[in-house]
Amino acid sequence: MSLPVQPAVLLPPWPSAQVLSFRLTSPQQGKPLLRALLSLDVGNHTVVGLGLPFVKALGGNIPGLREFPALALAEGAPLAVSPADVWAYVGGQSAAEVYDRVCALTSQLPGGLQWVEDLATFTWRGGRDLTGHEDGTENPAGEAALAAALVQEGPLAGGSFGAAMQWEHDMKAFAALPPAARDHLMGRSLHDNRELEDAPPSAHVKRAAQESFDPPAFMLRRSMPWASAQRAGLYFVAYGADLDRFERVLRRMLGLDDGVVDGLLSFSRPLSGSYFWCPPAREGRLDFTGVLPAGGVDALPDVETTGG
Repeated sequence: MSLPVQPAVLLPPWPSAQVLSFRLTSPQQGKPLLRALLSLDVGNHTVVGLGLPFVKALGGNIPGLREFPALALAEGAPLAVSPADVWAYVGGQSAAEVYDRVCALTSQLPGGLQWVEDLATFTWRGGRDLTGHEDGTENPAGEAALAAALVQEGPLAGGSFGAAMQWEHDMKAFAALPPAARDHLMGRSLHDNRELEDAPPSAHVKRAAQESFDPPAFMLRRSMPWASAQRAGLYFVAYGADLDRFERVLRRMLGLDDGVVDGLLSFSRPLSGSYFWCPPAREGRLDFTGVLPAGGVDALPDVETTGG
């Protein structure tokens, strides 16, 4: 029997998408928000995630769900975090299609929510990062993708833990580097995406090689570029059967394990970071097993979260 996953978790990134996340500002918003989420048809185009404060306020217990870690960059600056109660990634074939879907989704939400993220993303040149390098080259495929992205057994089977980070690239600094230096930062050739044998230990592909961890840190990445006239970067999204695998990769990128900082951080900085539980879906509707009490929404008291 196939797992009851939100379909868009497993699908390639859309041509166009939008990230939405928000916090409750009043306990009275909780039940209307839950009803809106339960009636939402996620289809093949929307992934919904729940933050730890919201899950706890509902009386739910998702083992392994936690807040984004309080880590620091190499220079000592704290890593940016953006805790939210609910996160959604809405995709489509065009910005117009995404706009219609976002309007339909947000029209169902209770008023007065505090918006955390509202960011348009897009697929660029066949799935490349704005540096020109291919993104997600070593994503697992087929059965390996299912094993990496989804909880396989128990009441939470089919669900996934989501990690999201908005990264801003200094595109001028990157462009000013000689082509060979750019390739060595990433560890791959821009020309043919070949992994470089002489790449330094700080090369991104070496710091983030999922098979090099013990246990391996395989996850399914669904990142997309974002840009305005003045700023640009990558909105990183990864789905995993647990959050430990993502955190092991992040710690190594930051140089917390051995002092070697990922070359990516020489021209890119994280602006946000958050963790979510992406529940299973059945016939297009979210399954809140493990989150809601037996009596469903009506059995809940007013929902009050403690997210900052």
